[in-house]
Amino acid sequence: MRILNLLKISFKAIILNKVRALLTMLGVIIGVASVIAMLAIGEGSKQSIKTQISNMGSNMITIRPYAEQKGGVRLDRSEMQSLTLDDYEKIASESSLLTYVSPQVDGSGQVINGAENWPSSIYGVNPDYLSIKVWEIENGSMFTNAEVSSAAKVAVIGQTVVENVFTNGENPVGKMIRFNNIPFMVIGVLAEKGENTFGQDQDDVVLAPYTTVQKRILAIDYLQSIIASAVSEDQSADAVAEVTKIMDEAHGLQKGGIADYEVSSMEELISTFSATSEMLTVLLVAIASISLLIGGIGIMNIMYVSVKERTREIGLRLAVGAKGADILMQFLIEAILISITGGIIGVVLGLSTTFIIETVLHWPTSVTASSIIISFAVCAVTGIFFGWYPARKAAALDPIAAMRYE
Repeated sequence: MRILNLLKISFKAIILNKVRALLTMLGVIIGVASVIAMLAIGEGSKQSIKTQISNMGSNMITIRPYAEQKGGVRLDRSEMQSLTLDDYEKIASESSLLTYVSPQVDGSGQVINGAENWPSSIYGVNPDYLSIKVWEIENGSMFTNAEVSSAAKVAVIGQTVVENVFTNGENPVGKMIRFNNIPFMVIGVLAEKGENTFGQDQDDVVLAPYTTVQKRILAIDYLQSIIASAVSEDQSADAVAEVTKIMDEAHGLQKGGIADYEVSSMEELISTFSATSEMLTVLLVAIASISLLIGGIGIMNIMYVSVKERTREIGLRLAVGAKGADILMQFLIEAILISITGGIIGVVLGLSTTFIIETVLHWPTSVTASSIIISFAVCAVTGIFFGWYPARKAAALDPIAAMRYE
C-alpha cells in the first residue's frame, strides 16, 4: 500500500511538470532508439552475410596452390602447377567427410552469338559443381561425366550471359555459341543467383567440362583449384583437416614442411565477416549508448532541481511523520518512472526507425528480443543509478531546515 501511494505521488509530480519530464526523457528515448536500431542493423548485416555465403556454399572447401613469392613478387595462383588430377582423384576416393568434389580451371574471354558478344568467364568443372555451389538448372540440363571424359564442347550458361547474347528472348538450349572462337552447344541455363558477398555477379558465367577448358581454352594439364562440399557445415573444420592430411601424403610433405597448396573453408570466411560485423556493431552501440549516459545525467540534474524546488514540501512531510526511506523511495520512483517511460517510447521509436531503414534504404535489419530487453534493463538501471543520489540527498534533509528553506 505504501508503494502504491508513493507511485501516485511520483506520478502526479511528473504530470505537474510534463514538458520538463519529456525533455528529460529525450536523452533516454534517443539512446534506446539508437541502440535498438544499431543492433538491428548489425544483426541484419551479419545474417545477410551468412545467407549470401550460404548461397555460395556454406560448407564449401577450396584447395588452391599456395601463392608463393619470388623476388618479392607474389605469383599468380592460376599459373602455379602444384595441383593435379591425381590430387583430385585421391581426395575424391579417400575422403570420408566430403560429399562432392570437383576440379576447377577457369579463364576469361568473349561469349559470341551471331552479332552479339559479351565478356565473361568460363569455369571448367565436373557435374558435382552445382551441388557444391547449391545451384539449380532452370532450363535444360547439366553435362554428364561421360561428356567430361570425352571433353565434349557443351556448356551451361548463367542468366547474365543469356540476357546479353540472346537478346531476342529465344531459348538458348540447343543453340551454338563461341567462347574465344571455340564452339560450344548450350545444353542448360543456370537459375539466377545475383551478386555474392563481394559484389561479383554470379550469373555472369559459362560452365563447361574441365577437360574441355583445359585442352581447348587454356592448353594446360594441371588444375587451378579443387572445390569440395563437406558432409555438413559443422564438420567443415574436420573435413579441412582430413583433406590437408590427404594432400600432405599425396605431395610427400614431411612434418614441419612448407606446403605448396592451401586448404580453406567458407566457415573461416563466415567467421571473419561475422567478427568484423560484430566489431562494427559494438562500436555503433557504444556511440549510441552515449545518448543513454547523457539521458541519465539529465535525469540526475532534473531530480536535483526537483529536490530544491520541493524542499519545503519534503520538510513538511518529514515533520508530519514521513520517514527518510519514504522520501528516498518517492524521488527514486520518480527517476525510474521517467527513465522507463523514456525507454518505452525509445523502443517504439527504435522499432519504427528499423522498419523505415529496411523499407526505404533496403538495408538488412533484424530486431532481436535481447536488444529490446537489454535496452529496457539499461533504462531501469539508469533511473536507479542517476536517481539514487538526489533521492538520498532529499531523504537526508533536516525537517526544520527544510521547512525554513526559501
